[in-house]
Amino acid sequence: MARAVTGFQMLREGDRVLVAVSGGKDSSAMLHLLAALARRAPIHFNLVAVHLDQAQPGHNPEPLAAWMREQGHDFRIVRDDTWSIVKAKTPEGGTYCSMCSRLRRAVLYRVASELGCTRIALGHHRDDAIVTLLMNLVFSGQLKSMPPKLVSDDGKHVVIRPLIYCAESDLAELAAELQIPILPCNICGSQPDHQRKVIDALLSELERNNPGVKSSMLAALANVRASHLLDPGLWKKLDLEVARDDDPTGPVVTDDRLVRS
Repeated sequence: MARAVTGFQMLREGDRVLVAVSGGKDSSAMLHLLAALARRAPIHFNLVAVHLDQAQPGHNPEPLAAWMREQGHDFRIVRDDTWSIVKAKTPEGGTYCSMCSRLRRAVLYRVASELGCTRIALGHHRDDAIVTLLMNLVFSGQLKSMPPKLVSDDGKHVVIRPLIYCAESDLAELAAELQIPILPCNICGSQPDHQRKVIDALLSELERNNPGVKSSMLAALANVRASHLLDPGLWKKLDLEVARDDDPTGPVVTDDRLVRS
C-alpha cells in the first residue's frame, strides 16, 4: 500500500482523510493499514472512519462500531436514507448498484466537507481495478480502469485508492487475522449482475490455468504503449506522429508523461 500512496502522492502533510468504511473486509483492512502507515510516515496526517448507513432493510452497523471502539479508531456512523430513493428510481428488474453508488459518493462528499477532510479513501483493490478494466473493454468499448487518485467534478474533493496494488486474497487474510466484522449487503447479494459474473468467471478460469495472470494485468495498467493504441486524440496529446517499428518496447506513458522504457 505504501508504494501506491507514495507513487501517486496520495497524501500530503496535514491531510485529514475520510476513510469510507462500507462494512466489508477491504475498507476496514484499509483503515488498519492507513493507521499503521500514519504511525511511521515522515508526514503527519490523521484519519476519520465513516460508515454510511443507507437505511437498507436489516442493516445493523453495531458489530462494526464495537470493533472500531476496540481498535481506538475515530469512527462516525452517518445515516442517510438513500435506499428509499434507489428503490423508487430503479426500474423493475434493474440493478440497484449504480444509483446506490452515485448517491453514496454524494453523501461522502458532503460529509467530507462537514468534517474538514482533504482526502477521501476508498477500499478498491487490485482485483476491482482488473474487473473494471475488462468490463469497460468488453462491454463499453473503453480502455480504462479505476484511477488511483481523482478529483471530483467540482474540484472540491480528492479521492484516493490506497489498496490499488493489493490483492483481494491478501486483504481477506488480513481481515480474518484482525477479526474484522463483516456487514453483508443483502440487497446487492440478491441482485443479478450478469456482466460482472461473466468477467469474474473469466478471470477465475484464467488465473486457475495460468497463475499470475492478475498480477500481469495489473502490471499492464502501469506499462502503457501509447503508440500501439488506436486513439488519435491520445496520439495528438502526446505529440506522436508514427509508431517506431525498430523500437520493440515502444513508448510508455508514466504519470501522464511520454517517456522511453
